[in-house]
Amino acid sequence: MTSRTHDLAAITTLTGFIAIQPLFSVSLGTGIVALLANQLGGFVPDIDHHTSLFWEQIPAGSLIGKIIRPLLGKHRMLTHSLLGLFLISLGAKYLLGFLKTFLLVDISVVGWAFVLGMLSHLIMDSLTKDGVPWLFPLPVRFGFPPFEILRFTTDKLGEKLIVVPGLMLLNCWLIFSNYSKFIDFFKNYLIK
Repeated sequence: MTSRTHDLAAITTLTGFIAIQPLFSVSLGTGIVALLANQLGGFVPDIDHHTSLFWEQIPAGSLIGKIIRPLLGKHRMLTHSLLGLFLISLGAKYLLGFLKTFLLVDISVVGWAFVLGMLSHLIMDSLTKDGVPWLFPLPVRFGFPPFEILRFTTDKLGEKLIVVPGLMLLNCWLIFSNYSKFIDFFKNYLIK
Protein backbone atom coordinates (compact mmCIF):
# COMPACT_ATOMS: atom_id res chain seq x y z
CA MET A 1 0.00 0.00 0.00
CA THR A 2 1.08 3.56 -0.54
CA SER A 3 1.97 5.93 2.29
CA ARG A 4 -1.30 7.86 1.92
CA THR A 5 -3.25 4.61 2.30
CA HIS A 6 -1.25 3.74 5.41
CA ASP A 7 -1.93 7.24 6.81
CA LEU A 8 -5.65 6.79 6.25
CA ALA A 9 -5.61 3.26 7.69
CA ALA A 10 -3.79 4.48 10.82
CA ILE A 11 -6.33 7.24 11.43
CA THR A 12 -9.18 4.79 10.76
CA THR A 13 -7.76 2.40 13.35
CA LEU A 14 -7.45 5.24 15.87
CA THR A 15 -11.01 6.37 15.11
CA GLY A 16 -12.27 2.82 15.62
CA PHE A 17 -10.39 2.54 18.90
CA ILE A 18 -11.94 5.77 20.17
CA ALA A 19 -15.38 4.57 19.03
CA ILE A 20 -15.23 1.30 21.00
CA GLN A 21 -13.48 2.49 24.16
CA PRO A 22 -15.12 4.15 27.15
CA LEU A 23 -14.44 7.88 27.13
CA PHE A 24 -11.56 9.18 29.21
CA SER A 25 -10.03 12.62 29.63
CA VAL A 26 -6.90 13.55 27.76
CA SER A 27 -5.20 16.88 27.38
CA LEU A 28 -5.23 18.63 24.02
CA GLY A 29 -1.45 18.14 23.93
CA THR A 30 -1.84 14.39 24.47
CA GLY A 31 -4.44 14.26 21.70
CA ILE A 32 -2.16 16.03 19.24
CA VAL A 33 0.94 13.99 20.14
CA ALA A 34 -1.13 10.76 20.02
CA LEU A 35 -2.36 11.67 16.53
CA LEU A 36 1.23 12.32 15.41
CA ALA A 37 2.42 9.07 17.02
CA ASN A 38 -0.38 7.20 15.27
CA GLN A 39 0.72 8.56 11.91
CA LEU A 40 4.36 7.76 12.68
CA GLY A 41 3.37 4.22 13.63
CA GLY A 42 1.51 3.99 10.33
CA PHE A 43 4.69 4.23 8.32
CA VAL A 44 7.41 2.97 10.70
CA PRO A 45 7.22 -0.65 9.45
CA ASP A 46 8.64 0.62 6.15
CA ILE A 47 11.94 1.67 7.76
CA ASP A 48 13.32 -1.46 6.10
CA HIS A 49 13.01 0.34 2.75
CA HIS A 50 15.47 3.19 2.14
CA THR A 51 12.98 5.15 0.00
CA SER A 52 10.19 5.09 2.59
CA LEU A 53 8.42 8.21 3.79
CA PHE A 54 10.13 7.77 7.16
CA TRP A 55 13.60 8.30 5.68
CA GLU A 56 12.42 11.14 3.43
CA GLN A 57 11.44 13.16 6.53
CA ILE A 58 14.91 13.34 8.11
CA PRO A 59 18.17 14.83 6.83
CA ALA A 60 20.38 12.21 5.13
CA GLY A 61 17.50 9.77 5.62
CA SER A 62 18.08 7.90 2.38
CA LEU A 63 21.70 7.26 3.38
CA ILE A 64 20.72 6.16 6.90
CA GLY A 65 18.00 3.93 5.40
CA LYS A 66 20.57 2.25 3.13
CA ILE A 67 22.75 1.55 6.19
CA ILE A 68 19.90 0.22 8.33
CA ARG A 69 18.20 -1.87 5.63
CA PRO A 70 20.77 -4.72 5.71
CA LEU A 71 20.26 -5.01 9.48
CA LEU A 72 16.52 -5.50 9.04
CA GLY A 73 16.58 -7.87 6.07
CA LYS A 74 14.65 -7.24 2.91
CA HIS A 75 11.46 -5.24 2.69
CA ARG A 76 8.49 -6.74 4.54
CA MET A 77 10.43 -9.04 6.79
CA LEU A 78 11.20 -8.27 10.47
CA THR A 79 9.40 -4.91 10.60
CA HIS A 80 6.26 -6.45 9.10
CA SER A 81 5.87 -9.20 11.71
CA LEU A 82 4.55 -9.67 15.22
CA LEU A 83 8.17 -9.91 16.42
CA GLY A 84 8.95 -6.58 14.73
CA LEU A 85 5.80 -5.03 16.19
CA PHE A 86 6.89 -6.17 19.64
CA LEU A 87 10.52 -4.99 19.27
CA ILE A 88 9.65 -1.61 17.77
CA SER A 89 6.91 -1.09 20.39
CA LEU A 90 9.41 -1.93 23.12
CA GLY A 91 11.88 0.57 21.68
CA ALA A 92 9.11 3.18 21.44
CA LYS A 93 8.18 2.50 25.07
CA TYR A 94 11.74 3.28 26.22
CA LEU A 95 11.95 6.34 23.96
CA LEU A 96 8.62 7.63 25.27
CA GLY A 97 9.77 6.95 28.84
CA PHE A 98 12.75 9.21 28.15
CA LEU A 99 10.62 11.84 26.40
CA LYS A 100 8.04 12.03 29.20
CA THR A 101 10.47 14.24 31.12
CA PHE A 102 10.13 16.79 28.28
CA LEU A 103 6.60 16.16 27.00
CA LEU A 104 3.75 16.83 29.37
CA VAL A 105 1.44 14.25 27.82
CA ASP A 106 -0.05 10.89 28.80
CA ILE A 107 2.64 8.58 27.45
CA SER A 108 0.42 5.48 27.62
CA VAL A 109 -2.14 7.08 25.27
CA VAL A 110 0.65 8.13 22.90
CA GLY A 111 2.18 4.65 23.01
CA TRP A 112 -1.12 2.93 22.21
CA ALA A 113 -1.76 5.34 19.33
CA PHE A 114 1.68 4.46 17.92
CA VAL A 115 1.05 0.71 18.21
CA LEU A 116 -2.38 1.06 16.56
CA GLY A 117 -0.72 2.87 13.64
CA MET A 118 1.84 0.08 13.26
CA LEU A 119 -0.82 -2.62 13.49
CA SER A 120 -2.89 -0.88 10.81
CA HIS A 121 0.16 -0.91 8.52
CA LEU A 122 0.60 -4.66 8.91
CA ILE A 123 -3.10 -5.31 8.34
CA MET A 124 -3.15 -3.18 5.19
CA ASP A 125 -0.04 -4.87 3.78
CA SER A 126 -1.75 -8.21 4.44
CA LEU A 127 -4.25 -7.17 1.75
CA THR A 128 -1.49 -6.95 -0.88
CA LYS A 129 -0.31 -9.69 -3.23
CA ASP A 130 2.96 -10.10 -1.27
CA GLY A 131 1.24 -10.51 2.08
CA VAL A 132 3.07 -10.17 5.41
CA PRO A 133 5.35 -12.56 7.34
CA TRP A 134 3.32 -12.24 10.56
CA LEU A 135 5.25 -15.13 12.16
CA PHE A 136 8.76 -14.07 11.09
CA PRO A 137 11.34 -15.70 11.27
CA LEU A 138 9.14 -18.49 9.90
CA PRO A 139 9.30 -18.14 6.11
CA VAL A 140 5.53 -17.99 5.64
CA ARG A 141 3.62 -14.96 4.38
CA PHE A 142 -0.01 -14.40 5.23
CA GLY A 143 -2.47 -12.44 3.16
CA PHE A 144 -6.14 -11.78 3.13
CA PRO A 145 -8.02 -13.02 1.26
CA PRO A 146 -6.05 -16.27 1.24
CA PHE A 147 -6.01 -16.39 -2.57
CA GLU A 148 -3.34 -14.05 -3.93
CA ILE A 149 -5.32 -13.33 -7.08
CA LEU A 150 -7.97 -11.58 -4.94
CA ARG A 151 -5.47 -9.29 -3.18
CA PHE A 152 -4.42 -5.78 -4.15
CA THR A 153 -1.33 -4.49 -5.93
CA THR A 154 0.26 -1.39 -4.39
CA ASP A 155 -0.69 1.91 -6.06
CA LYS A 156 -2.92 0.29 -8.67
CA LEU A 157 -6.62 0.77 -9.38
CA GLY A 158 -7.77 -1.70 -6.72
CA GLU A 159 -6.10 0.32 -3.99
CA LYS A 160 -7.30 3.63 -5.41
CA LEU A 161 -10.88 2.58 -6.17
CA ILE A 162 -11.63 0.06 -3.40
CA VAL A 163 -9.23 0.34 -0.43
CA VAL A 164 -8.97 4.14 -0.09
CA PRO A 165 -12.71 4.83 -0.59
CA GLY A 166 -13.47 1.86 1.69
CA LEU A 167 -11.33 3.35 4.46
CA MET A 168 -12.97 6.75 3.97
CA LEU A 169 -16.43 5.19 4.18
CA LEU A 170 -15.41 3.21 7.27
CA ASN A 171 -14.16 6.42 8.91
CA CYS A 172 -17.43 8.18 8.09
CA TRP A 173 -19.47 5.26 9.41
CA LEU A 174 -17.42 5.08 12.64
CA ILE A 175 -17.79 8.79 13.25
CA PHE A 176 -21.46 9.12 12.32
CA SER A 177 -22.59 5.95 14.08
CA ASN A 178 -20.81 7.21 17.21
CA TYR A 179 -21.42 10.89 16.55
CA SER A 180 -22.67 11.80 20.01
CA LYS A 181 -19.72 9.98 21.59
CA PHE A 182 -17.20 11.91 19.44
CA ILE A 183 -18.95 15.23 20.15
CA ASP A 184 -18.95 14.39 23.87
CA PHE A 185 -15.26 13.46 23.66
CA PHE A 186 -14.28 16.74 21.96
CA LYS A 187 -16.49 18.87 24.22
CA ASN A 188 -15.98 17.27 27.60
CA TYR A 189 -13.05 14.87 27.56
CA LEU A 190 -10.46 16.61 25.42
CA ILE A 191 -9.35 18.98 28.16
CA LYS A 192 -7.93 22.30 27.04
